[in-house]
Amino acid sequence: MGTRRRQSDRVGRAKMRSPGRPPVLHRSAQRPFWRAIAEGCSSEDAARRVGIAPAVGVRWFREYGGMPPSQLAPSAPPPTGRYLSLVEREQIAILRAQRHGVREIARRLARCASTISRELRRNPRRRLRVSRDRGKSFITPEILISERPATVADRAVPGHWEGDLILGLRSSAIGTLVERTTRFTMLLHLPRLPGHADQVREKNGPALAGHGAEAVRDAITRTMASFPEQLRRSLTWDQGAEMSQHAKLRIDTGLQVYFCNPNSPWQRGTNENTYGLLRQYFPKGTHLSIHSTQDLEAVALTLNTRPRKTLHWRTPAEALTALLRSTEIENVATPG
Repeated sequence: MGTRRRQSDRVGRAKMRSPGRPPVLHRSAQRPFWRAIAEGCSSEDAARRVGIAPAVGVRWFREYGGMPPSQLAPSAPPPTGRYLSLVEREQIAILRAQRHGVREIARRLARCASTISRELRRNPRRRLRVSRDRGKSFITPEILISERPATVADRAVPGHWEGDLILGLRSSAIGTLVERTTRFTMLLHLPRLPGHADQVREKNGPALAGHGAEAVRDAITRTMASFPEQLRRSLTWDQGAEMSQHAKLRIDTGLQVYFCNPNSPWQRGTNENTYGLLRQYFPKGTHLSIHSTQDLEAVALTLNTRPRKTLHWRTPAEALTALLRSTEIENVATPG
C-alpha cells in the first residue's frame, strides 16, 4: 500500500522554507549561545540567556544539528581581532554621522585609519542611510520611542500597535498594523493613484505610488475606525516619510505615534515577526499592487486564526474578542 504524498510533491514544487527572520551570523552573537548549550541549557533557555528570540535559538540548534560550527565551538580560539566586529561597525557609522574624520574615528577605536577608510568605502549605503535618517523635520524628541510609556513595553495594557510597510516591485506596497498584546494583524490596501504610470508627479503633490503620507494616513484612519477608543492608544512606526502626517493621524484616530530610532527594527519586534510570516504570502521581488482588498483580508484572517504559543495557544482573533468583550463590560459598568 503506497503512502500519501504531500500536495507540494504532487504538484512538483520544491519545499518552501519559511523566510522568518534573517539569521544572525556574527560570531559575537552566536558564541555565547553555543557556550550555554555546552553547559546543558536547552536551545530556548540558551537563547533567552543571550538575549535573542527563542525561535532563533531553536533554528540555530536545528540548522547545525545540535553542534556548533567549528569556528564557534567553546574550544575554538577567540577571534584574532583582524576583522571589525559588529559593534565596531556600528560605532563607525555613528561617529561618521557625527561628522568625525577618518583619523579621529581610527583613534577612538584604536584601529588603523586605512581600516576605517576601507569600511566606509565598502558600506556607502549604510553611511547614506544614517545621514538621511538624521534631522527629519516631522520628528521631534517628545515622540521618539524613548518617550513611550513603560506600559507599552510590557504589553499589560492593550491598544498599542506597531506598523510598517511591505515593499514590492515598482514602488508597490502593503501596510501592516499589529496589536502588541493580542498579535492581531490588519493589512492596509494601498492601491496606486490614477496616473501613476502615465504622468510625472507634481512637486509637493501626492505620491502616485499609493503609499505617500496622505494615503497611509487615510488607510490607517479607515482601518482603526472600527475599534473602540480603548484599543486606539498608540502606534509605533519607523522614521519613514509615509508617517509625516502623524499629527493629523492623532487627531483623526486618537493614536499617539512614536518613532523608532534609525535602523532599529527590533524596536518593533511584534511587527517584524509578523513581517516574516507575511512574506510567505507576499514574497520579495513581486508586485504587491495586484492584491485586492479581499486578498489582504483573506491573508489577515489566516494569521488571526492561527494559534500562538505566546497567547497560550489562543488565536489573535480570540484574544482580541476577549478584549472587546471586557471593554463592553467596563462601558456598561461605568455609564457616562
